[in-house]
Amino acid sequence: MKKVLMTACVVFLSVVFLGLSAGAQSGKQEKSSAQDVLIKSEVETAVSMLRVIFIKHQQGAMTLDQAKELGADLLRELQYGTDGYFWADTTEGVNVVLYGRKDVEGRNRMKDKDQKGTFYVKEFLAKGKAGGGYVEYWFPKKGQTTEQPKRSYVLLFEPFGWVVGSGYYR
Repeated sequence: MKKVLMTACVVFLSVVFLGLSAGAQSGKQEKSSAQDVLIKSEVETAVSMLRVIFIKHQQGAMTLDQAKELGADLLRELQYGTDGYFWADTTEGVNVVLYGRKDVEGRNRMKDKDQKGTFYVKEFLAKGKAGGGYVEYWFPKKGQTTEQPKRSYVLLFEPFGWVVGSGYYR
């Protein structure tokens, strides 16, 4: 277990460093495209963290269930900027992580739709399975109930069967 915790620390520090580098590079671009670059980079970095955990599983350091649990725990706590966070849903639409919202985690969100009628989880899954992409929808900020326009980037991490995403409010 000590190896797992050490691996998690190394992975976490790598994610923080890569996220800061991506944020600095995107500052040269127009605001919305800079935000697009940032969220895509952050999601790719989070997925690379999951890849490292999966490799540790393949090397026998942990079971697949332990690897998924560690990946979910790290994603749940992983943040960037002032309010950047990650979520993950299985390819069947079951939420794995949504900034620690225990009322959502473990629930199938395939039928969830925003105030405009967008089935955003279905769109996440379609874009993620297609190699990654951006989705626009309405969603409340953490701790709020009023939906606001949001743009997110999602990417499939196939070994866990998770579509990982992050976004920004417009």
